Amino acid sequence: MKSETETETNMMEPEHGVPAVCNSCGEHDNTVEVFVACHVCNCSICKACADLEIKEGQKLCLRCGAPYAENSVDDAELKESGNQSTMAAHPNNSQDVGHHSRRISNMSSVDIETNDESGHPIWKNRVESWKDKKNKKKKAATKAEILTEKDDQVPSEQQMGEEEKQSPEAPEALSSVIPIPPNQIKPYRVVVITRLIILALFFYYRITHPVDGAYGLWLTSIICEIWFALSWILDQFPKWSPINRVTYIDKLSARFEKEGEPSQLASVDVFVSTVDPMKEPPLITANTVLSILAMDYPVDKVCCYLSDDGASMLSFESLVETADFARKWVPFCKKFAIEPRTPEYYFAQKFDYLKDKVQPSFVKERRAIKRDYEEFRVRINALVAKAQKKPEEGWTMQDGRPWPGNDSNNHTGMIQVFLGHSGAHDVEGNELPRLVYVSREKRPVYRHHKKAGAENALIRVSAVLTNAPYILNLDCDHYVNNCKAVREAMCFLMDPQVGRDVCYVQFPNRFDGIDRSDRYANRNTVFFDINMKGLDGIQGPVYVGTGCVFNRQALYGYGPPSLPGLPTAPPPSRSWFGKRSSKEPSKDPSEVYRDAKQEELDAGIFNLKEIENYDQNERSLLISQMSLERTFGTSSVFIESTLTENGGVPESADPSTLIKEAIHVISCGYEQKTSWGREIGWIYGSVTEDILTGFKMHCRGWRSIYCMPLRPAFKGSVPLNLSDRLHQVLRWALGSVEIFLSRHCPLWYGYAAGRLKWLQRLAYINTVVYPFTSFPLVVYCTIPAICLLTGKFIVATDTMTNLGNLLYLGLTTSIILTNVIEMWWSGVSIQDWWRNEQFWVIGGVSSHLFAVFQGFLNLMGGIDTNFTVTAKAADDIEFGDLYIVKWTTLLIPPTTLIIINIVGIVAGFSDALNKGIGAWGPLFGKNFFAFWVISHLFPFMKGLMGRQNRTPTIVVLWSVLLASVFSLIWVKIDPFVNKVDSSTIAPTCIAIDCDITT
Repeated sequence: MKSETETETNMMEPEHGVPAVCNSCGEHDNTVEVFVACHVCNCSICKACADLEIKEGQKLCLRCGAPYAENSVDDAELKESGNQSTMAAHPNNSQDVGHHSRRISNMSSVDIETNDESGHPIWKNRVESWKDKKNKKKKAATKAEILTEKDDQVPSEQQMGEEEKQSPEAPEALSSVIPIPPNQIKPYRVVVITRLIILALFFYYRITHPVDGAYGLWLTSIICEIWFALSWILDQFPKWSPINRVTYIDKLSARFEKEGEPSQLASVDVFVSTVDPMKEPPLITANTVLSILAMDYPVDKVCCYLSDDGASMLSFESLVETADFARKWVPFCKKFAIEPRTPEYYFAQKFDYLKDKVQPSFVKERRAIKRDYEEFRVRINALVAKAQKKPEEGWTMQDGRPWPGNDSNNHTGMIQVFLGHSGAHDVEGNELPRLVYVSREKRPVYRHHKKAGAENALIRVSAVLTNAPYILNLDCDHYVNNCKAVREAMCFLMDPQVGRDVCYVQFPNRFDGIDRSDRYANRNTVFFDINMKGLDGIQGPVYVGTGCVFNRQALYGYGPPSLPGLPTAPPPSRSWFGKRSSKEPSKDPSEVYRDAKQEELDAGIFNLKEIENYDQNERSLLISQMSLERTFGTSSVFIESTLTENGGVPESADPSTLIKEAIHVISCGYEQKTSWGREIGWIYGSVTEDILTGFKMHCRGWRSIYCMPLRPAFKGSVPLNLSDRLHQVLRWALGSVEIFLSRHCPLWYGYAAGRLKWLQRLAYINTVVYPFTSFPLVVYCTIPAICLLTGKFIVATDTMTNLGNLLYLGLTTSIILTNVIEMWWSGVSIQDWWRNEQFWVIGGVSSHLFAVFQGFLNLMGGIDTNFTVTAKAADDIEFGDLYIVKWTTLLIPPTTLIIINIVGIVAGFSDALNKGIGAWGPLFGKNFFAFWVISHLFPFMKGLMGRQNRTPTIVVLWSVLLASVFSLIWVKIDPFVNKVDSSTIAPTCIAIDCDITT
């Protein structure tokens, strides 16, 4: 009988056909000896890795940090001492190291010197430099010096004790949380709970009181109302703990920008994306770039990357002009501290621009820069006019060579660096932020994943060239409205008490150029001022695609440093007591291999920074070069940059080859057989890649922050006319449907790690199921017309009890109170709330409905449904785009609902006049229902008519056709004819003497 020690150190034989996986190096092979090194988390490790750990004196589990069993370690040390001389004498003997010869060659200085064929020179230099630093630290480091290392390299209790001795006061927080006052939040929660109770009683009453004469209408309305109730729960409870935040920029400057010393603020890479300069005017993109270059932030800490995914020569030439004009614009902005720092909107503002200006030269210089900007606009307009007609031979550059992007779907990668420390300075001789033009390579045989693919290309390019630890993501039409916006974000990201677990800081979207009444709810105030504040009190706001500052490490798929490793289940072949379970069915070898690969990915990549017992260098050595290449790609410079938490270009990188390396990482085939778009970077699989990317980060345990400065950080533009607005909502809804139908659906994804809070999960579920509300909403908006045309109703009004009346009154009151208190603590106006309610119905019966159909068509047959939009000329007046009417099939369902409800109202009044005064009571409830539908669709009616009632003929024809169908049904039913029972007519006929005698 074996002893306990022998049992613990017994090697596990790999199952037949299933590769064994080492959780340290990630290698797998049937010949590798793998044993369970830790019986706390069942972490398996191969003999070669165990020998290496024992050499370095490490006796703690790589995954959970628990100490190994002493007998196991001593036994392994005994075996190691017996084989040490053999291994030293034959460092390249494959029989001794097996499949791990490549890993040992990367980690052993002997192997690096003797085996030059394996590994990359940069990797060798990095490993050697790490070993040198490690040896120096072991010899010369004292206890005080060790405590000055990074916070995650020292046990927290020891570090806190030393900090208390060194400084009696901890550093001041750079931000603070301001909860909603109790006199507002407590009544709000009471009303929500009360509404939930009343809702349950209401459904009990509705279900137990069916309408005998209209059973189908009653059942249909019950189903719709239950769906609406579930949607309300998903939307309401994530708003349970809303909070506000305040930042202290002055404290940030005092801590990181000391007088006479270089700024210690973190660097930021800014990403701006554009595709088609005909749809995204170059002048708007130029203004966005200018506002970024003029931000109130150290110039050597900012780099702006413009992604031109259409490879347009117009975009490139416009950026050349923008870089030249920035030499004048940036010093003017910083000299006179103007806001906003985008010339188009600054000069268009109607305000007293002399207010608070005391420098006599301001007026003169403002006139001069305004004249320069007008000349700049003329040059941009000339470029746009020239680009309207493409030459047959394609565009040519100034040196006579053809433009590489003449075919936007088949061209090489292009990178051009403007400005910066090595480029042109401003007119006063000062350095400017770096500006980089990027157009990734495209080939017809590759999938490029639209915006998400472009953003991932920018991640890699920026990592090679600048590698800032934080990334600001902006759309080309979202300019910097608050020059201190990045400082606002740094108050969270650089705060040691808050920033360690923050994956991104999201700012609300604010817009210019919206009509005064905000007819189509473009501001989306309810979402940004109510829902996002509620999410900030849970695990953080969702990512909305722009106006967001990311932690680069979160985009690389790493987990937050302060959380423990992912929980892992025991091996499938063993029971809770360490014995093989006979009840558990055996898995298919392919399934076991797939599980092992996932475990390798989790242990090797995403938990890399969660091991508390290793310093930064030792963490990096845990994974082989091949394992990192399978995740990040084949660029050694980029891989090395991912292992630096504080950013900066790797020391081993050759500056003369960085551009060549940057071109390599934006090539078409770089992402092949890697984790890009699946586990790292912007996630592929949906047109709304923003929701998916943020969801994956929250599933890993990160939290996000919602920052709402008094002056909006960023402002953008929105579609003003009805058709464009509906198409925008269609794209958002289609992305949600795609996520719902994918493996990343919040209903079933992300439970294994247990890091996504359940209220946060409810919010994400709501973001993917809301388009399906379109079906019950369309039905519910049709029911009033059916009730008016048939004379029936969804409620038995003649048998209504006092309890029923009380429940209807209580539910209506609770709905009103909930919305009133929400507007109270959020500051949302009643007009914004009402516009949001109206467009929820308009979008629900049009865009959301089409999105669901298109999503299922894409899933089943790969059919891409396109909606053709043709524009009409707009009047040259303010908000002229508001009155543009475009034909689109999205206009048909709402128009049909309006017509049939109007027809129903007319029919209902006619019926009441025919039946007399007794029919007016039931008519009131039916008409109120129909007016509810029409009032919500009223902005749609105004947009459909345009300025001069110019409704597209095709819309009228389709709507009249559908309304006629319902009218024919009504004629068939014919409610105006009194139904007479034949049994009452028969006796009367018999009593009549019809005998006629002559």
